[in-house]
Amino acid sequence: MSFDKGLAKTVAAETEMSFIDGERGVLEYVGIDIDSLARNATFEEVVYLLWNRRLPTRDELGRFVQLLRSNSELPEPAWDMIRSIPPDAAPMHALQTMVSSLALFDPEADINTPEANDLKAVRLLSKTPALIANFDRHRKGLDMVRPRQDLSIAGGFIYMLTGEEPTETMERALDVCLILHADHGLNASTFASRVCISTLSDLYSAITAAIGTLRGPLHGGANEAVMHMLDEIGSMDDVESYLDERLRNKDKIMGFGHRVYKTFDPRATYLKTFAEQLAADTGNTDLYQMSRLIEQIMHERVGDRGIHPNVDFYSATTYFSIGLDVDLFTPMFAMSRIAGWAGHCIEQLSDNRLIRPKASYVGPHEQPWVDIDDR
Repeated sequence: MSFDKGLAKTVAAETEMSFIDGERGVLEYVGIDIDSLARNATFEEVVYLLWNRRLPTRDELGRFVQLLRSNSELPEPAWDMIRSIPPDAAPMHALQTMVSSLALFDPEADINTPEANDLKAVRLLSKTPALIANFDRHRKGLDMVRPRQDLSIAGGFIYMLTGEEPTETMERALDVCLILHADHGLNASTFASRVCISTLSDLYSAITAAIGTLRGPLHGGANEAVMHMLDEIGSMDDVESYLDERLRNKDKIMGFGHRVYKTFDPRATYLKTFAEQLAADTGNTDLYQMSRLIEQIMHERVGDRGIHPNVDFYSATTYFSIGLDVDLFTPMFAMSRIAGWAGHCIEQLSDNRLIRPKASYVGPHEQPWVDIDDR
């Protein structure tokens, strides 16, 4: 039995949802390349594609959108729960707790039939925007804003977060980000969700496990780190010296390189263009120009080593331009990735086997027992 640290060379599941070719910079959802989806689809359309393995007809999409919107309201006790969370709590901790609590109000939480899990997936995806937006309002001392059933998931989130109608550009920018983050193979958080559901636990527990995994700075937390880096640099004049010092010290430049992609991250292609437009519309052109200069210098310094911008690099500029606080970047990632997590969990249950890898023991053997008084 071979040892594969980090399981990088181990195939642990089969999926029909997303395909990645890191060498060629390819990401497909059910065979459709991510750039085409980002340019043409809505997030709701992409969720239908991932969950049903095909694009919806106009009528099917209309019914699916209505199903999502009709499940967006939170249970009444959930509003009190949001108000009970300490305002200084980390948003990902708050989100993990709030998502887990939704199981308390779902009579089908422990029913593992395909029909029940399909509806739980809908409820989780539909209700999470209200959890994130209203926790942010709560910690800022603002009144809660209820979901509206006439807005998209992206538009509804911005409305609840700000209390104002989103502009078309802002709504579309967030919609694109949700599409780009919806699924990405058997990444760490998706693997965590599949491990959890493989025990025949419930979907709420599986998504909660995934959120906890996503929180790590080596996974979903990277987009926040990009924004902190931009703040630390401060101005265009300091970009080159900052990067050169970090590279001399062999420090990681946040937003560059990827565990899978050895070329340009395909999710960043369209987002880069959209980030420029959004930054101009929202008065954040300086931030975008700083990002472009960072990319240019990094290409000159390390481009030949296959270190290119990843999706986190330009999603940071996009989220900031929309008006999100930096510590909401990763919850936004989670809001989108629920589509992938739920789809993978349902896929796991369709042909389930408990995921239980082995560990290679490297400790001592045949050690004597030592009485506590003699230790």
